[in-house]
Amino acid sequence: MLAKAAADLPVGEGWRYEPKWDGFRAIVRAGDVEVELDSRSERPLGRYFPEVVEQLAALGSRPFVIDGEIVLVVPPGSPYRTAAELGHPLEEPAIDFDALQLRLHPAASRVERLAEEIPATFVAFDALEIDGRDLRSLDTDARRREVRALLEGASAGDPPRGPDELRPGPGLVLTPQTDDLELAERWFADVEGFGQDGIVAKRQEQRYVEGQRVMVKVKHHHTADCVVGGYRLEKNGEGVASLLLGLYDEDLTLHYVGHTSAFPAKQRRALRDELAPLEGGTSFGDGRTPGAPSRWTGGADRSWIALEPTLVCEVRYDRMQGVRFRHAATLLRWRPDRDARSCTFEQLSVAGSV
Repeated sequence: MLAKAAADLPVGEGWRYEPKWDGFRAIVRAGDVEVELDSRSERPLGRYFPEVVEQLAALGSRPFVIDGEIVLVVPPGSPYRTAAELGHPLEEPAIDFDALQLRLHPAASRVERLAEEIPATFVAFDALEIDGRDLRSLDTDARRREVRALLEGASAGDPPRGPDELRPGPGLVLTPQTDDLELAERWFADVEGFGQDGIVAKRQEQRYVEGQRVMVKVKHHHTADCVVGGYRLEKNGEGVASLLLGLYDEDLTLHYVGHTSAFPAKQRRALRDELAPLEGGTSFGDGRTPGAPSRWTGGADRSWIALEPTLVCEVRYDRMQGVRFRHAATLLRWRPDRDARSCTFEQLSVAGSV
């Protein structure tokens, strides 16, 4: 079940508010023998987070399917701490997405070491099935009670009362939830500097509907997960000047929506090497392309190199003009957990932005 972006928290009777975690969305499927931990795009995550699998396996032999987020809370003083660069206080633990990305390492020995040094936590927030019972037709409150009962069976304890009560892993917890708008606004403001990404709001009567944006998410900034469909070279031809960003429409046609640039010189050269294996791909195909020189570019070289559209990055943007970013977007991070085809215009459906 997905969420549609909004500019403000929805107000009124029947809303339930939860922290929007800054991690990897994941579905857990557990049977009599094994636990499967998969990303939203059905990529297996279990091998990267063995400590999370172990926590989930402790729930026993009951079959279940639950929805949640893998997050990494890094303690102060950790050599892996990068959240401090974003302004989070050093004296308290904080969520750190950059450290979480380090966990996606191909070497088993490195995975094992990182699982001990920076263990992750699974934050459960919904249930699809438990003990063979299909729970998707139940309302939000009823499904939450089912998740809570499941976790209590593993002595997971009471859910944290707020996002800042989440401790460094390994852990398995039920996400905090409130119907108090004032408290939700405090969570959104992140006054404790914990680093959650905003708020997700659900209707109390909402069923679990897969693949539909029936929840509401309010983030601290306008962000979008975009597909890198191509790049432009620096004038000297040595490095990447800008990445060309795309989003898919409802027919799965990739359209150009803008660019991101302002990379350090060293990163520009490294990016070109990293992108080389993807060169010559289908890129924007039949959709809108970055186009040719215009009277606004003064005849400057606007040629670009097409890429296979598999690489996803998250960018921050100020506003939309039509179906494009009005100004250059800011690269926030790479999203190896996202399937490029899931990066659609629908995520930009903020009131007044499209």
